[in-house]
Amino acid sequence: MSITLPGPTLGVVGGGQLGRMMGEAVARLGVEVVVLDPTPDCPAAPVVSDQIVGDFDDPDAVHELARRVDALTFEIELADPELLAEASAEHDVPVQPDPATLETIQDKLVQKEALADAGIPVPEFVAVATAEGLERVVEEFGGVMLKAREGGYDGRGNVPVEDPADAAAALDEVGGNAMAEEFLDFEREIAVMGLKGADGETRTYPVTETIHREEILRESIAPARADDAVVAEAESVARDVLEFLDGRGVYGIELFETREGEVLVNEIAPRPHNSGHWTIEGARTSQFENHVRAVLGWPLGPTDLVAPAVTANVLGDVDETGSATLRGVEEVLAAPDADLHWYGKEDVRPLRKMGHLTVTGDGGEAAADRGALLSRARELRDGLTFRDA
Repeated sequence: MSITLPGPTLGVVGGGQLGRMMGEAVARLGVEVVVLDPTPDCPAAPVVSDQIVGDFDDPDAVHELARRVDALTFEIELADPELLAEASAEHDVPVQPDPATLETIQDKLVQKEALADAGIPVPEFVAVATAEGLERVVEEFGGVMLKAREGGYDGRGNVPVEDPADAAAALDEVGGNAMAEEFLDFEREIAVMGLKGADGETRTYPVTETIHREEILRESIAPARADDAVVAEAESVARDVLEFLDGRGVYGIELFETREGEVLVNEIAPRPHNSGHWTIEGARTSQFENHVRAVLGWPLGPTDLVAPAVTANVLGDVDETGSATLRGVEEVLAAPDADLHWYGKEDVRPLRKMGHLTVTGDGGEAAADRGALLSRARELRDGLTFRDA
């Protein structure tokens, strides 16, 4: 393929922080980005060429986006796969990853069933639709993580259930039909950012350790502090997942490392993922640039680690929704080993992801070095606040 600059125009369904970082990554490559998002002046708006204001499932808005661009992608699973496929066909504009992959992944139960059918290792799971059914599953598994089949993110839609007496309330909280997954006694949570390009080429970024509290990702450590055998198994499982999925782009593959050293797939996101934000500073080519390269069918960039890195999410530390003003920024800006990313959200809510910072090391890869990086990232992050002085 012959590539010339200025480049093509990419349409992105979703204009949140992922769309923002996608726009930042490819502006230097001459790629214009137009986003579709229901929030006027969405986070991506200041860094992309234009925004179409509309719901993710608004046919008029999606077709307008398709008419204006050379290729389509999405940065949020709320995109409508049938509508994307329809707009792609009508306007002869490719959409990547494949809308069929998005449709499979949108429903967590369908996703797990498809992975299990493909022979990819996953935790034990079962569909639940009634309180009585959930009670039986809780008794059988000795406790479960109840997950909404659709729409859950950042801890929303996930409810731990350890007592059968809590089944009815938990099922009501996630909204009815759900999936119950066994509680795992895991050693750590890890993730692999996988990449599918033209002609079936696949690449993976180094295995990343992810640290969650209240089901929300707080920090990511790259490379993961895991044994070589676990890292190799995680990479192997991730490549099996990439083989199973259709469509070009970046996939965030979340995994569990069990106490026995097994690697099981937790969930998959068919887009750049919070677990891979460290790649902006810590990898040769960021996940955001590589996602766009893949979607456009361009050569993929190297995924090699250039420095060990720890990312710490900046979450809303407030008790109620209010105007977003982040304080304590000067200390992070003065740090020679840290980079701060602001997502441009106007309102802060409790535990809402508002930005992140990444601390990079000098190339040492000992576990102790990464532990020090983690402590450093937490120290800088914990000096930031949305609370009034």
